Amino acid sequence: MYKKVREWALCVAISFLSLGAISEEADIAFESDLEVVPANSLDELLKNVQERRVVESSEHVQRETEFRGRRDEQQNMLKQAENERTRQEQISNRLETQFEENEIRIGDMQEALDKRLGSLRELFGVLQQVAGDTRGALEGSLTSIEYPGRGEFLGELAAKMGTSSQLASINEMEELWYILQQEMTESGKISKFNATVNKLDGQQVDTEVIRVGAFNIVGPEGYINYDLEVSALVELSRQPSAQFSNTADDLYEADSNDLIAFAVDPTRGSLLSLEIQRATLSEMVGTPLALFSGKGCYLPFCDGQGQYPGSIIILVGIVGVLLAIERLITLTLVGGKVNKQRENAGSPSDDNPLGRVLKVYDDNQDVDSETLELKLGEAILQETPGLTRNITIIQVISVVAPLMGLLGTVIGMIQTFQAITLFGTGDPKIMASGISTALMTTVLGLCVAIPTVLLHAVVAQRSRSVIHILEEQSQGIIASHAERAGRKITQASE
Repeated sequence: MYKKVREWALCVAISFLSLGAISEEADIAFESDLEVVPANSLDELLKNVQERRVVESSEHVQRETEFRGRRDEQQNMLKQAENERTRQEQISNRLETQFEENEIRIGDMQEALDKRLGSLRELFGVLQQVAGDTRGALEGSLTSIEYPGRGEFLGELAAKMGTSSQLASINEMEELWYILQQEMTESGKISKFNATVNKLDGQQVDTEVIRVGAFNIVGPEGYINYDLEVSALVELSRQPSAQFSNTADDLYEADSNDLIAFAVDPTRGSLLSLEIQRATLSEMVGTPLALFSGKGCYLPFCDGQGQYPGSIIILVGIVGVLLAIERLITLTLVGGKVNKQRENAGSPSDDNPLGRVLKVYDDNQDVDSETLELKLGEAILQETPGLTRNITIIQVISVVAPLMGLLGTVIGMIQTFQAITLFGTGDPKIMASGISTALMTTVLGLCVAIPTVLLHAVVAQRSRSVIHILEEQSQGIIASHAERAGRKITQASE
């Protein structure tokens, strides 16, 4: 029985200790100063339990006291917060009431302002519109380069007129009128001033420019473009044709009292941009040094719009023209010598075809007429190749040139249709290359054919005239020889 009671008491003690340990682990803020002493018997265990109960009771009392103190503190803080909330609610109610009163006062004052303004309200609306429109016009005006800063004032004035609480002053309205009058006056003047010009290499150069109204600006190198995106003067990538660029040079070098013809762009740069984009003669036809330009060209003039077909046509045309010029000069000189020889038929010379034909007659005066005719015919046939040399080639070139142009046209149209097949017809620039090749080769073919046909006609006529003289003189010689032979036969028969 005693053994069972001891076992039961041990179990109770162990359970109580376990609960105490759990309680210690749950309460993080509590730390015990009681040293745990191992129990060797039930008496020692009971003693330890009693000591621990005493310690825990004192600790519970202490914790309860601290809790009550904190509770009182929290109640005080809560009471203070409630008081602050009440005070803020009172302030909020007062501000709401004041806000409502202010809204009513503002409405009354706005109504009174509208009554006092009357028709002036419409005036200020027009003033706002005019200021905004004028600012937009001045941003793209060339006069703003000489007179900067006007757009900022107009923007501020338009924004001010957009509000219902601010009105324009007399000085501001006079300033707007002055800006409008200044723009109208300067649009009809030619002014010279210094301005900053942006070069193509990125440098900014301060130079003297001439403004022609609100249309164009001219510098020492010609026309200057005004870029609206950067609001600055920008050097053109290239000047327009000499027809227009010469007028700009004349204007820049002229004195104040000189009367100069000047090409004005009324569109403020649009026509000038189109003129700059127009292809020059060298860009359309090409250059003779295209072979050394580094653009992958293997023939002269292949850097033009005609490409390789156009280059071949030009080269063939140059050959035809050179041959025609050579024949024209040669036949002109030969014709002059033949005419001189015809006037002096008694002393033939070897430096002209007629002289050589007459020498054949001198060497064969004793032969009969038929033999003499054959001899002279042979001499004329020997002279004919030299007189008709390269004329057939010129004729062939005049016929082949338009055919080559037609070939280039077909090639260009094939390129155009290939581009349409790949990319469609949405972008005309894709087809422009093929179309330009087609049209340019046709033009080049006609430009080669027309002069070569005319030159061939002139050269062939010169050649035929010389040959006609030779034949005429030959027939005259034969006739004279036959007449003399007939007289000799008649005299011998008598």
